[in-house]
Amino acid sequence: MSELAPGTAADAATLALVHEPLPAADVVSGGPTTAVHALATLGGTEVGIWEMTPGTASDTESDEVFVVLSGRARIAFDDRDLPDLDVGPGSVVRLAEGQRTVWTVTETLRKIYIA
Repeated sequence: MSELAPGTAADAATLALVHEPLPAADVVSGGPTTAVHALATLGGTEVGIWEMTPGTASDTESDEVFVVLSGRARIAFDDRDLPDLDVGPGSVVRLAEGQRTVWTVTETLRKIYIA
């Protein structure tokens, strides 16, 4: 499925996604995979679905807001002034460009992102 055309809909909770392994340098433990599907680009802002299977991986963030649809994870920040975040269905999170994080996913996490 490509981006949504105006006047169409998709079920974000069940949309089939194609997973790929993370780069080995990013994997901290386990064998997590991720998938991403862009739904629309609105005025230069991308809206899409992202998913990660259980495991732990490091990341450098984009400027985004996301809402967790399903799953559970802990997000730890390299910036020790920020507390770890435990996220699950309904969590709304704001990340900033360049933040370094470590994601520990305990149940496959699916989110809608706006970046």
